[in-house]
Amino acid sequence: MAKEEAESWGFATRALHIGQGPDPATGAVVQPIHLATTFAQQGVGKHKGFEYSRSGNPTRAALEECLAGLEGARHALAFASGLGGLKYWLGWKAPGTSRASRSARCSSAMG
Repeated sequence: MAKEEAESWGFATRALHIGQGPDPATGAVVQPIHLATTFAQQGVGKHKGFEYSRSGNPTRAALEECLAGLEGARHALAFASGLGGLKYWLGWKAPGTSRASRSARCSSAMG
């Protein structure tokens, strides 16, 4: 789907379609839930996009793409827990800048 096309969609349509392309391995039109914790690699550091589920997996990548599209952002990050997200946010800081960002939005499904 073209980015320009998605920008003209309403919220509900974007929520259903962004990050939901057909699965290349199976052709499934609904994003499958990948439960694998490790992924095959051709060699050390040579993988097909995913190496260990803590660093990312296809299901989380689809969620992040959908959230970014809904927020009108270039990127989104999803964490396994609120504490994981908080630890990332507190540790992320470019030299000479403050931690708070007007463009950053933090939300949690935990409430």
